[in-house]
Amino acid sequence: MMKQPRAWQRMLSGRRLDLLDPTPVDIEIEDIAHGLAFVARWNGQTRGDWPYSVAEHSLLVEEIFSRANPKVAAKWQLAALLHDAPEYVIGDMISPVKAAVGPGYGALDERLTAAVHLRFGLPATLPAPIKKAIKAADRVSAWLEALQIAGFSEPEADKLFGRPESALLRGLEIRLRPPAAVRAEFVARHQALLGAD
Repeated sequence: MMKQPRAWQRMLSGRRLDLLDPTPVDIEIEDIAHGLAFVARWNGQTRGDWPYSVAEHSLLVEEIFSRANPKVAAKWQLAALLHDAPEYVIGDMISPVKAAVGPGYGALDERLTAAVHLRFGLPATLPAPIKKAIKAADRVSAWLEALQIAGFSEPEADKLFGRPESALLRGLEIRLRPPAAVRAEFVARHQALLGAD
């Protein structure tokens, strides 16, 4: 009899998250913040003394989303903050790798996203306009990251991610910080948004 491969991960909180059948009860914000603070964006190919983490990226995306949608409800700001939450267990893959892996990656990401959303009071599937607005903020973040820390030229970033409106960029600067500082800010922002509704 063949032994089934392990499909769960034990979190620092003690939770045991089944990756194939995730349940909201096994998801803790501290686990998400910790994992994302230690996952490097751009496969670690960024300038600076610290890796640019998915947690830092998520904070930036939420800020851009909120700037672009100033009257949006706090729950949708929370959705923007959590837009890459599944990466706390599956890591961050650059788009070319996701394409090579195929539809299995997308299905896993969708299951984890739904469980995360339900855990924090969001609908399992976001309304299309909210999802589109978060994706637009994600592209602005990618453009900014590409220029400031990932070594892309401006024409290259414009071609790949689209040139954002300058008003959205005012005062935004990529900050590379130790994972513990980013983790703490991620948790604090999550708590602030939960308390805002």
